[in-house]
Amino acid sequence: MAVDEARKAIFADVTIKSFDFLVYSNSGPNLLVDVKGRRFPGRELHGGPRRGPKAWENWITRQDVEGLGLWRDVFGGGFAPVLVFAYMLMGSPSGGPFSDVHIFKDSAYAFVCVGLNEYVEAAHPRSAKWSTITVSSAVFAGMARPVEDFLGL
Repeated sequence: MAVDEARKAIFADVTIKSFDFLVYSNSGPNLLVDVKGRRFPGRELHGGPRRGPKAWENWITRQDVEGLGLWRDVFGGGFAPVLVFAYMLMGSPSGGPFSDVHIFKDSAYAFVCVGLNEYVEAAHPRSAKWSTITVSSAVFAGMARPVEDFLGL
């Protein structure tokens, strides 16, 4: 179920940042999903004179963390906050780290998911100015899982 961004909830005069999807599950916890779009570099960008975008880019804002945490409290124990990273693949989709690639309008995309708690435990500050945090690429690559794993499929 998509969340209507135009109807943000307000509790005690504090606006809570909305999440993107509410996913009901028959076999596991229901999911509070916040989607983050990023680019994933192609192999041809590694090691060359031009530096491309970083693999496994995964930064989020502290507002993302606070919002999902508050929504978890509002919805209760049967709901798990997760981050879904939607990567637009900048190189050839074959031979990459993704087992499931989707083509849309001549571009290739892959999706991975990580639980909010697991992400926050591994995160470190990225930018004080922008209030962002990130997980190192190597650690994130090990914790990112296919979205299906969170759906109990």
